[in-house]
Amino acid sequence: MTGQVVFPFARPPIGRVARAKALQAFAPRISQAAVRVPDPRHTLLDIRFPSGQPQIFVHEGARQALERRLTVAHHRPVLLSVTDNIRQMISRTHRAGILQARVHHMFLDAPGPVQEALVRYIVDGERAASLLVSQYIEANGCRIKASRPVSTPLVTQGETHDLFPIYHSINEKYFGGSVDSLITWGRRLSAKPKTPRRSIKLGSYSATERLIRVHPVLDGPWVPRYFVGYIVYHEMLHHVIPQSQGNGRRMLHPPIFQERERFFREFERALAWEKAHLGRLLRS
Repeated sequence: MTGQVVFPFARPPIGRVARAKALQAFAPRISQAAVRVPDPRHTLLDIRFPSGQPQIFVHEGARQALERRLTVAHHRPVLLSVTDNIRQMISRTHRAGILQARVHHMFLDAPGPVQEALVRYIVDGERAASLLVSQYIEANGCRIKASRPVSTPLVTQGETHDLFPIYHSINEKYFGGSVDSLITWGRRLSAKPKTPRRSIKLGSYSATERLIRVHPVLDGPWVPRYFVGYIVYHEMLHHVIPQSQGNGRRMLHPPIFQERERFFREFERALAWEKAHLGRLLRS
């Protein structure tokens, strides 16, 4: 949870059927046509992947389908390469009369209108198509790999709570296993603060590292597991839901974020616990 603790107004509970349908539509936002080699420090897979390049496995059928669309629109041969770039999502060059295009794997399973705009942009350089493609890139920033490696050790086993099983359980239950961020306990202070804090960040998400940090104040026997899970779920939402523009400013928790947050099964219970124990959290 980023920023000062805020308690949203209570809302009517979401029915199980509505929650299931919404989550089913939500989870596939992560690409289904490409798989990134998982970080060996943070995966349940007992598989050793070779180091070096490439670091993604691409669905060849999806790549060929997009390549054919480009060829038909260009009326000439097109060679399409799929990348896992951090900054340049699209590039194109002409060599020996052949258009060579390179696109980020997020476009392999993009909606039809987005792929059509992508084709028009690559083939004709259409400005209107460029705007739609740019919006899609911004909305799918969670598919872009970390721009900065995590240099500090990942510590998931705490004195009371282990973040590893909590994270993976939430990932499967609410995101269909599609979230590939890392998680760790934050740095522990050597002593308690002399005066109570005025605010506390119980969790944070670093987009550059694709890393969730959970405040170590939550690693105590008096903190229920479901509340730790709520904080983890909140930060996982930051991984998959980008900030949005509203009223001339960036919104860290846009309406879609607040709606999805309520899908957490223990949402109301977690808010009630946080309100009841805020004083102790600030003193710890």
